[in-house]
Amino acid sequence: MTDPAITLYRLQACPFCERVVRRLQDLGLSYRSVFVEPMHSERDVVKRVAGVRSVPVIVDETTGVTMAESANVVEYLDATYGESGQTAPADASATAGGS
Repeated sequence: MTDPAITLYRLQACPFCERVVRRLQDLGLSYRSVFVEPMHSERDVVKRVAGVRSVPVIVDETTGVTMAESANVVEYLDATYGESGQTAPADASATAGGS
């Protein structure tokens, strides 16, 4: 089994992160969750990946997109993988995963 193409950097119980999680699930996209440090100043992994310390951040290896801000991420997911999107999920029946 291959790793999902989408990685979501998130915080536990973050409403903005949960908004992205719901959209990923609604679209039937598999993804990998990476839970980051709660302390903003210690989110070095997110800073290295996206240049920001805020979450949520997604990295989509299929399209080469790295993006922050939940509203932007949801809009991107809809445009890319929604009904009007051009990129179909690799396995629409896959369930979202966490790690």
